Formats: sequence, C-alpha cells, structure tokens
Amino acid sequence: MNKNTFDAIVIGSGISGGWAAKELCEGGLRTLVLERGRDVKHQEDYPTAMKNPWDFTHHGKNPDPSENSIVKKCYAFDESTSHFFVKDKEHPYVQEKPFDWIRGYQVGGKSLIWARQTQRWSSFEFSSPKRDGYAVEWPINYQDIEPYYSHVEKFVGISGNKDGLKGLPDGEFLPPWELNCVEKEIQRKVKEKYQNRHVIIGRCAHLTEPKKIHLEQGRAQCQARHLCYRGCPYGAYFSSNSSTLPWAAKTGKLTLRPNSVVESILYDEKKQKAIGVRVIDAISQEVIEFKAKIIFVNASCLNTNLILLNSKSNRFPTGLSNDSGILGHYISFHNYRGNASASIEGFEESYYRGRRPTSAFIPSFRNVEKRDSDFLGGYMMAFSASRGGWNRGVSSLSFGEDYKNSVAQPGPWHIFMMMQGENIPIWENHVRLHPEKKDAWGIPQLITSVAYTDNDEKMQLDFQKQAHEILDLAGAKNIRTWDTHQNPGLDIHEMGGVRMGLDPKTSLLNKHNQLHACKNVFVTDGASMTSVGNQNPSLTFMALTARAAQFAISELKKLNLIWIGALLSLFS
Repeated sequence: MNKNTFDAIVIGSGISGGWAAKELCEGGLRTLVLERGRDVKHQEDYPTAMKNPWDFTHHGKNPDPSENSIVKKCYAFDESTSHFFVKDKEHPYVQEKPFDWIRGYQVGGKSLIWARQTQRWSSFEFSSPKRDGYAVEWPINYQDIEPYYSHVEKFVGISGNKDGLKGLPDGEFLPPWELNCVEKEIQRKVKEKYQNRHVIIGRCAHLTEPKKIHLEQGRAQCQARHLCYRGCPYGAYFSSNSSTLPWAAKTGKLTLRPNSVVESILYDEKKQKAIGVRVIDAISQEVIEFKAKIIFVNASCLNTNLILLNSKSNRFPTGLSNDSGILGHYISFHNYRGNASASIEGFEESYYRGRRPTSAFIPSFRNVEKRDSDFLGGYMMAFSASRGGWNRGVSSLSFGEDYKNSVAQPGPWHIFMMMQGENIPIWENHVRLHPEKKDAWGIPQLITSVAYTDNDEKMQLDFQKQAHEILDLAGAKNIRTWDTHQNPGLDIHEMGGVRMGLDPKTSLLNKHNQLHACKNVFVTDGASMTSVGNQNPSLTFMALTARAAQFAISELKKLNLIWIGALLSLFS
C-alpha cells in the first residue's frame, strides 16, 4: 500500500473530527486525521494548567491586544489560554460585514476551549423550520438521532438532571451540579408563576462521577477549578485530546498528522467520487496528496465551507457537489446580544463552595409547540447568581488587617443573565472565496458576509422584557437589561453553508450527511446544520458524526462507496 493511502480521511481534529476518528477506527478503517495546526498532547501540552495568577507576567490579562483585535473579545481568551487561539494577523479573512471569527488551530481544535454546555435537541427543533416556513425541512427527526445522543453521552460523560421537559429531552446523565440558594429562589418563583418556564441546572460535559468507560479513557472527576480553558490535566471535561483521539489511537488504526493545511478535496471525473485531499504542509510548504475511500470534512463550519468552495473541478466549477449553487449560503449562528443583571438581598448569610462549571438555564418557552411570537425561533436563558469577592470598594493599595478582613468576606449577591437565541438562516448570510487575496499557504481567503436581521432584533428585545419580568418576580433590585451589539460570530456557534435536506436543489447533504453529488464525502460539523435551534450545538455535532460514521462503515462493507480498483484493498 502507498504510505499516503488510507481507508478514511478526517479533516479536522476538534469535537466532531475526534468523534469521526473514534468511530471509523473502531470500525476497522485505517484513518488519517489531518489537523492544520500544531500537535497538542493531553496533559503535557497544557503549560498553564496549574499556574497561579501571580505566575503570569500580566497576571492573566490579555496579552498583546493589538495583535489579536478579534480573538481578544472571546470570553475564554487571556494570558493563560492565548496559546490555544490563532493570532488574527497570521490568519486573515475579509469581513464584508462585521463578523468575529474565533478559531483554535491545534490538535483538539476548539474542544480545548469550548464552554462544554450540552443539550439535546427536541423534536420541535427538527420540525419547526417546516412548521413555520424557514430554512428547509430537516431530513431527519429526533427519533433518528436519539440513540446516537445516548451513545455519545455515555462516552463523553454529561452531568445533568432529568427534568422531564418536552422541549429539552433528558439524556444519559451523571449526577448534576447544584443550584445555589438564590438560583433556587428564582426557580421557586418561576415555577409558581409560569406553567411553560422552568429553571434547571445546566447540563455540561464534566465528569461529576466517572463511570468505567471514563476511567478506561484515563479521565478523572472534575475538581470544580473552572480553569478549563487552559486544558484539563484530569481529563474531567470532554475534549478530543483527552478522549476520542487517544481512544482511536488504541485501535492501531489512527494516523494523526498535524501542521497539515487542507487545500482541497480531489475529485475523479471518471469514478465520479472523491479520491483524496491535497495538503500543504504548514511548516515546509510541501504539497502532498493523500488518498482514501471516504472523506469526513470536520474542519469547523467556515473552514469546511472554504475547503468545499475551493474544491473545484470540471464537474464542479463552483465547489464540490455545488450543483444547487447554495454552497456557502445560509450561514447562521446564535444570537447572544441580550443581557441582564441585578442585585438581590436577603441571602447575606449564605454562600457556596467551588467553581461550578455551568450555570442555571431556562429552556426556550417561545415558539416551542406552536408559533406564538412575532419572531421566528426561540431562545434559552442562562443565568447565575454569585457573591462578589476581591476589592469591593477597597483601594488596591490598601494593606493591613482591615484590608485583609475586607477582601476575605464575600460581598452582596449579584445575578447575571444572558440569552442564546436562534438565528434564522437566510440566503444573504454567506461566505465565499476572495478572488485575489490568499493566505500564507496560497489558499484563497474567506469573505464573511453575515449580519443580524429584524428577527434577531425582535428576539433580543423580547428577552430583555422577559428577563426583567423574571428578575423582578424573584425580588431582585437594580435590574438592568441591555443589548451588547456584539458582532455575529462571537457566539462561536456558526453553522450552515453545507446544509442537510431532502432535495438536492435546496441542500448539499442527505439524511446521512453525505454530499448529494459525491456520496463518499461526509460533512458532520456545524456546516451541516439546516437550522440552529436554540440549544448549544456541540452534542448534536457529535451525535450526527457518530451516526454518519457508522453508516459509512456499513456502506463500505456493502461495497456501496467503493470503485472497482479499491475492492482488493478493502479492510486488508
């Protein structure tokens, strides 16, 4: 066998790419994972994981903000985590409309720096586009993906409470984190007032009570340090680095190649299939071609769009499988613009321990079972109550016993609340290749042309109104609501451009995440999403990936994805 020939190639090593590698390797396929960034090994490549604030030159503040004008806006970016984010100047793109593209180019991708919130979609998320007339009809429903949610949850380890909500299905949960006293008071008041609003503890990918499968991965219980974005040496939160990639490697079927920038997917006109990928070595600039029977594209949403747009041939002059002409269109995201804050009295004698890695949530109560608002889609509310700590009105130059006593005592309770809203996919929101500008490897730069709509404005105004109502009901004071006016993209939940659908004229992928016109190429990251729902999307990416990978293995064994010349080498 040619050393550059494999059964499967996976482009990208993040949350979905790691799952593709795990499933394909377990299925017996010799799998090459291509990562455009550097290698990051679990534990040994987390240089700041155990550092104290005073161990940093800038005490943890953002380093070189002028070098990182975009990524510095990210909640997880600071001096302790900057090595897991790209430098904006080194990876330019063209913003036709303001868009903050947050990227992590390394083995593990953004699975090292994600917020780890994991919710299942309900049947309403899959049915709402058809019901309310936006996007296109999903080719799958909740029943199709439900067993794969369970498959992923058991392996990943999801803490959560079984809440019995139709709009937010329960899963395979480890013990939940606990709401604190103020959050429980809000929960009580909401339950008394509303029938369709529920306060729950967030469901997150943290091991609160590791099971055998997690110990076999070499992972341990969460220590509630909330230093997760530095990389967790305990493997307590899920990442590709601590979980799926090492698991795939144990099969002996995995080849991991970092510093491999994928330029395009190679299409054979005679075989009418993709035959491999063209890679540019990020360090040497050498151009290399790798061949495989199937290809999974998991480069993260916008990079997946870029690769497919740049994969041109006589058959597909505008991008691989782009017969419909919609490749790169209907880019969508989550609307985070609505925020609220308040103070609350009466709990001064109460406190809490640890740094819980999740917050309280109010699942969507808008447009769930039917259309009931003047906007499309729904939104979740996330909120947390906490007590202030350091330097509450005390000069940082103070010293002595009074100063020590002051900063040692917890301050008053405060509440922060935010929205996570469903952005509706529209044709105008798109990405495309720049006709002239190239990156450092000679690949066209991406143009982002993505903006909010009137629907997003109506939704965030409704959030502000409802947030104020809920906080007032709870007895909060000094209630303030506002619009952050942040750019699209800063939510880091970009989706679409290579959407699933029933009709090849209006979609790129079928119900198995196969390209309609190139069946041995699968897309299972955020690019594949038909609509975005209002829940955090990562669990759905992983479930779609596991489902598609198991289907691909089955199709290979049936010889449905193989051309004649490859038959003799299959599973050799």
